[in-house]
Amino acid sequence: MTDTIYAVATGRGPAGIAVIRMSGPQSRDALVALTGKPAVPRRAVLRRLHTPEGGLIDEALCLWLPGPDSFTGEDGVEFHCHGAASVTTLMLETLARVEGCRLASAGEFTRRAFLNGRMDLAAVEGLADLIDSETEHQRQQALRQMMGGLSREIDQWRLDLLHILALFEADLDFSDEGDVDGEVSRRARFGLEALRDTMSLVLAQGDRGERVREGLTVLLAGPPNSGKSTLLNGLARRDVAIVSPVAGTTRDIVEARLNLDGYAVTVLDTAGLRETDDLVEREGVRRMLARATSADVVLWLNSVELPPVSPPEALVRSGVTLISVLTHMDRAPEGTVVGSNLAVSAVTGLGIDSLVQRIAAFASAEVGTAEEGAVLTRARHREAVAEALAGIDRALAILHSTQTELVAEEVRLAMRAIGRITGNVGAEQVLDQVFSHFCIGK
Repeated sequence: MTDTIYAVATGRGPAGIAVIRMSGPQSRDALVALTGKPAVPRRAVLRRLHTPEGGLIDEALCLWLPGPDSFTGEDGVEFHCHGAASVTTLMLETLARVEGCRLASAGEFTRRAFLNGRMDLAAVEGLADLIDSETEHQRQQALRQMMGGLSREIDQWRLDLLHILALFEADLDFSDEGDVDGEVSRRARFGLEALRDTMSLVLAQGDRGERVREGLTVLLAGPPNSGKSTLLNGLARRDVAIVSPVAGTTRDIVEARLNLDGYAVTVLDTAGLRETDDLVEREGVRRMLARATSADVVLWLNSVELPPVSPPEALVRSGVTLISVLTHMDRAPEGTVVGSNLAVSAVTGLGIDSLVQRIAAFASAEVGTAEEGAVLTRARHREAVAEALAGIDRALAILHSTQTELVAEEVRLAMRAIGRITGNVGAEQVLDQVFSHFCIGK
């Protein structure tokens, strides 16, 4: 990290302001070179920026942020320029001419913050999720993780395991006997059992955190002309799918990523269920049935204008949540009996809010709402906790044996597994994968 890096931190395209940030030992020198004036620490100052030949680039607010109290822990500079492409292009060309400076790679600012101890790996992932968040629940979960909600719990688990490990180490170093004495055994068992219960409870929440981050899947199914494409367009408030009175118009799966009452939801429009000789349409029906069994919710649609069709037995047996919806209510004959169905009209908006609330209620029951404490948001988190739990179970199983070294080793392995979540150990294996998802400038 001897190089000084720079990048545009704001979005592309014309804008009122473009922020160009730098991090590294040459940041202050670059600021002085472009402005011709001394750097003022932690104070926004208005300066004119010039090329090495003296040409005027722009007039911008400049901030010098001396390390270690900066985002990356290094000396840093921010130039708040006008957001014209011509300005940012010339700024990047000028900074490239400063000795020791180079364009940052994707996620390199955050990677330096991690390597300099300003953030742990769980907080880094929370930051990435915050940048990618689309809904309120995603924002809350990501912000809580970025602010250390998961890390504090993980660090406490590691401290508890470290304390238990210290009991065994002391016994190995100072005891004349080969077995664990009663007091050490009692304290170790109490601590390990308490940890096992706490970690099991967090692991039992399954993939809730992942489902908030990635979103739920809602599939629209039913016979042809039951209003699936029209409903998808109504939920999305834009033309996502082709709507036609011709049966079999939708053959492949059409997706739309939506924010429904604060939850990220991917809604899938699928081929209408019917017997057909059309090979392409038959493939669409097959894909619909295959995708339906893995969806979180299936909305089974029937039109008030057509005889009702029941969902196929295979779909019912799959255990997927089925919600019956009666569509085309704007065309319903007078006296139509709705029964227990949700009744909607994508044309007039009738019942759409109730449908969204029903989906949101399901999402709340499945993934919950923002809570304090540890929420595992990635598969690697769950794998690490499961591995640590297995080590604790093995340690408890042999706790009363004469092989104190084996018990201590199992506790040590559990501690290492937990440490991988925050990057205290084994971080090199996941760093490239984590930071590859960041944009340049972050």
